[in-house]
Amino acid sequence: MPSSQPKTRPRRPQSPLQSPPPQTPPKTSPSRDTFILNLGPQHPSTHGVLRFILELDGETIVKCVPDVGFLHTGVEKQSEFRIFHQVFTLINRLDYLSGPQEEMGYSLAVEQLLGVEVPKRAQYLRVLLCELSRIASHLVWLGTGALEVNMSSVFMYCFDTREKILDIFEQLAGARFFPRYWRIGGLAWDVNEDWLQQVKNFLKIFPDRWKEYHDLVTENPIWLKRSKGIAKLTLQDCLDYSLTGPIIRGCGEPYDLRRVFPYSSYQDFEFDIPTQKEGDAYARYLVRMEEMRQSWRIASQALERLPEGQVKTEDTKITPGALPRPWGKNASVMVPDRRITAAPLREGIKIPDGASYHAIESSRGELGFYVVSDGSNKPYRVGLRTPSFMAIQALPKVIEGGLLADAVVAIASFDPVLGDVDR
Repeated sequence: MPSSQPKTRPRRPQSPLQSPPPQTPPKTSPSRDTFILNLGPQHPSTHGVLRFILELDGETIVKCVPDVGFLHTGVEKQSEFRIFHQVFTLINRLDYLSGPQEEMGYSLAVEQLLGVEVPKRAQYLRVLLCELSRIASHLVWLGTGALEVNMSSVFMYCFDTREKILDIFEQLAGARFFPRYWRIGGLAWDVNEDWLQQVKNFLKIFPDRWKEYHDLVTENPIWLKRSKGIAKLTLQDCLDYSLTGPIIRGCGEPYDLRRVFPYSSYQDFEFDIPTQKEGDAYARYLVRMEEMRQSWRIASQALERLPEGQVKTEDTKITPGALPRPWGKNASVMVPDRRITAAPLREGIKIPDGASYHAIESSRGELGFYVVSDGSNKPYRVGLRTPSFMAIQALPKVIEGGLLADAVVAIASFDPVLGDVDR
């Protein structure tokens, strides 16, 4: 081991320092009866820069080889050169459809290392934002999934509703996709009454919007024909591939980290864990649809029961005091304040030597953060357990043997995000 690295965390002896064998994707078919087709990486049905190398016998897929890495960002390695507070900006870009959930997972892992208790008000606001983010993410999934089977009106309706959630994020933090609102030990600032009213207005209209989508899609004969019995998995398949989230719940297992290992006061809220037993694309659709309703329930309870108090820990060595700021669309333009350039935001906080792992229930399943500290103001290691990475590995199992047209539905039903894969 190089002398510059801490000797307290040696490399595992079973992990030799060598490159993996080169994996050259097939360019020609091994048989004269089949041919090779590239699906992606620039293709709307792959929901990102994802490439599948398909061996086809007519319209039947004989073999499927996923080819990832086109969106590689090096987030894990870059985190080692940033102070703990700066890592938020990097992890926001993983699942770029669920930015608040990424911030939740990372902050909980670091706070676990510090032994910090976040104020109750901050916990409830975190839950509220995560559930709004879950609804927004599922609306993207529903809209784009419906577009795959030429139901373009559903796409328009879903994105119209999602815009209202993004407006809420923009009003809060000045950014629509990546709020960057979390801080280690709490939140950046408190919310005001105008923002709370904006959330109330959205929660008031969402049940009717949800019913519109349900009536349009659930019993639609085209949707039923294209999704029932397609991309079928068993519960054992989910365990073999470490699949979580709506995929495993679509196979009948009510595994949800918000219920199994509650965090951020999720134990205070009443909600159900939707499941289906069929394990196909239609079952995953039903699970996600019901999840949106349950997220609405949780968000409504968090708003109604929002306690008074502070939104960050009182220890200013961990996070600075409340910053003055404007509200509205110019919210990202911060009012100058000396505390912004002072410790801990400038120099970072030194976290005691140790390691912690914390997972949350993201829109796509278990999202885990393994944070290692060597006592400095920067992480020694930030390891990620992302649900989309697991899902991509299982896609060949449900695609092979099926038709090319069904592969598009299978990919959509898994709802992968490539930032989640190529980190």
